[in-house]
Amino acid sequence: MALQSEQQTLNGSVARVDKIPLPCQLVGDDDSQASGFSIPDLPEDIWHHIHSLMPMDVAASAACLSRAFLTSWRCYPKLDLNPDTLCCETDRTNLRCRVDNILRNHSGIGLKILDINLWHEKSCIPYIDSWLQLAVTPGIEEITLTLCEEYNFPCSVLSDGARNSVRSLHLTNCTFRPMPELGTLRSLTTLKLWSVRITGDELERLLSNSPSMEHLRLQDCKEIIVLKIPSMLQQFSYLEVSGCWNVQAVENKAPNLTRFLLIGKDEKLSLGEASQMMKAFSLSRNDAVCYGRAELPSMMPNLESLVLSSFSEVHTPPMLPTKFLNLKHLAIQICWGTYSSPSYDYFSLVSFLDACPSMETWYLNVYQDRSEYESVFGASLHFRQLPEHLKLKSVEIVGFKSAKILVELTCCIVKSATSLERLKLNTFDGFSRCSEENNSDCRDEMCRPIRKAVLKEASRALVAITRHIEDKVPASAKLTVLEPCPCPRCRSTHMDDRKRR
Repeated sequence: MALQSEQQTLNGSVARVDKIPLPCQLVGDDDSQASGFSIPDLPEDIWHHIHSLMPMDVAASAACLSRAFLTSWRCYPKLDLNPDTLCCETDRTNLRCRVDNILRNHSGIGLKILDINLWHEKSCIPYIDSWLQLAVTPGIEEITLTLCEEYNFPCSVLSDGARNSVRSLHLTNCTFRPMPELGTLRSLTTLKLWSVRITGDELERLLSNSPSMEHLRLQDCKEIIVLKIPSMLQQFSYLEVSGCWNVQAVENKAPNLTRFLLIGKDEKLSLGEASQMMKAFSLSRNDAVCYGRAELPSMMPNLESLVLSSFSEVHTPPMLPTKFLNLKHLAIQICWGTYSSPSYDYFSLVSFLDACPSMETWYLNVYQDRSEYESVFGASLHFRQLPEHLKLKSVEIVGFKSAKILVELTCCIVKSATSLERLKLNTFDGFSRCSEENNSDCRDEMCRPIRKAVLKEASRALVAITRHIEDKVPASAKLTVLEPCPCPRCRSTHMDDRKRR
């Protein structure tokens, strides 16, 4: 009965691949020999290895068609259990039974990767405890659990042998309370917690018991107030904190942290000696640009890559003597700065050019929904002095408009960047363009209505580029100009500006 049940489960999971020529149809078993195929005389572990290299849906098909592969299926190392792999698009009513049958008939031996994704399946929540007990066995290396509602993750499944083998743990929508009796997770290198209820003290205790930890990613973890990274984590190199809005401070003592992404608000940063080691930093919050110029050169003097994204930029970055001597790549995005400061001086961003003598690539997104800047048309241009002999090789400006201040900034960069190889000016916001090809018959899913005012301003920006910038670009550099999506679907569905107010 168990064998029959499992075969039914596997048959259901491969409805979409039944026309794919499968390896087992060629090498087969006794039945295939009767059909004229020969069976290579290979050891059982070789057959298991061949089976393990197949994608799960193909491996399941092979198990349905070959008794040899059905045996190795019970030791299959990668279980990706989600509606897309186990059910057809029109029938997901038996998902729970399918998952249950697969896990109960899998021996647990040889399982390395377990991915249970039940984002839209509330009915499965009561069964997850038993599924984890069946699947999380000694030797497992990666566990991913993605759920649609909060679930109490049983730390007991990580005890014994599994505690020594698990390398990656990714939990979504869980309560995770690692207690001291959990012990040391000797092999854990990657921890991802998304919408997980865990306190800062609990997380610190878990990290202290994970000496091999290298990567930590936290998203929407509301119970963490102070995030502490212990000094014993000698291999810890990457930290990502996104949308954990209650975090007030990040205190890092791990000496080799080199990459840090922070999307937050006013967190106090204390990075210890790792601040001297930091190579890549990404910061997204209000006044990120001003903060980045004023504080980061002294805090992270050896940065090589910097991303600054600001929701509201009230102050302009100051001209200071401190420098990023090693910074090569800079990206700045100011999303809604004009709401707080309609006269924001984008030319003040040259403070970064002055501070970054080794910078090679600069990405600038000046997306904004209001046009309150002086137009370049009819205005006299004053090209202010920039640092000479900039090493810039690639410059991209997204949201380029006919504003005088942006035209002046671009012209000065072109004049001073003697090594410039590429200048890309995108006259749209960069987020919803169908494609970068001017395909007038585009049918991309990214198509969306474009307001008439936006199209009008884009046309003005094109004229400004032709009149004031194009002839200043050296012959050795490539100028690329992108317009808003040209496809009829976008341009025929304009929204009246008055409807948005």
